[in-house]
Amino acid sequence: MAHSATTKDLQAALSLLTLGDRALPANLAKPKVGIVCGSGLGGLVNILRNKVEFAYTDIPGFVNSTVAGHAGKLVFGLLGDNDVPTVCMVGRFHFYEGFALTQTTYPIRLMSLLGVETLIVTNAAGGLNPAYQIGDVCIIEDHINMPGMTGNNPLIGPNMAEFGPRFPPMSDAYCPRLRRLVFEAAKKLNVPKFLHEGIYVFVSGPSYESKAECRFLKTIGADVVGMSTVPEVVVARHCGIKVVGLSLVTNRVVVHREQRSDPDAPTEVRPQEEKIASHEEVLEAADARAKDLQTLVKHLVEMI
Repeated sequence: MAHSATTKDLQAALSLLTLGDRALPANLAKPKVGIVCGSGLGGLVNILRNKVEFAYTDIPGFVNSTVAGHAGKLVFGLLGDNDVPTVCMVGRFHFYEGFALTQTTYPIRLMSLLGVETLIVTNAAGGLNPAYQIGDVCIIEDHINMPGMTGNNPLIGPNMAEFGPRFPPMSDAYCPRLRRLVFEAAKKLNVPKFLHEGIYVFVSGPSYESKAECRFLKTIGADVVGMSTVPEVVVARHCGIKVVGLSLVTNRVVVHREQRSDPDAPTEVRPQEEKIASHEEVLEAADARAKDLQTLVKHLVEMI
């Protein structure tokens, strides 16, 4: 998508949401918080009140999500006891769907124009850290952008200077204050200790990682692995939006080697909990933890 086309589409999308017959009511037109709902986490939208929905297909410049568990709508509403105006992406766009990274991150640009100051990104991820169990949540403290290291970055191309600088730093991508607030919210709720803080590694997908790749990702310091989130974070930081990221561990990655073909080779025992990853397993795990995440996000927003 060219720079000029992006700017034109953004202005058309902004006009749809703020002007004319379908314009948002005044109390929703300038959301302060944006939430990106990951696989199976679309139920986060249920914590909004006074909801107004727009299908992605109705918004200029939006593509349409093709992945199960991603509904494909932008939902505005009030969140928390202090009625924080919020916008939720119910369904995100992925690089592996064939979209350019400028397309997958386009909604973040629109959120910035609407006035979003804080972005909460959620995702379903595979657990690389052996201490993480299915259903645990990893608060992202840093990321490893594997596609970005090989030339796939959403900021490649002419810089959109109206949003941010040519070379934005990523060393402060995940706001320390917001990360602390997640832990404080969890403590107030007296929720089970399912929270960790760790490093998310972004891979392009759509195939799940091989065992050798998972061992490599563990070696370079990653705690969870997924196929999204990082491009959105890069663009959000380019726009000056503060970010907090929550990864729901929906499967344990397979890292142990199978029995060697050589019958005389020593046998490596594969732990029982290691299973071949599937999208169905991801959605089941997300559904099981959905209510806890909804409550946690609600209280986090009230504390921001």
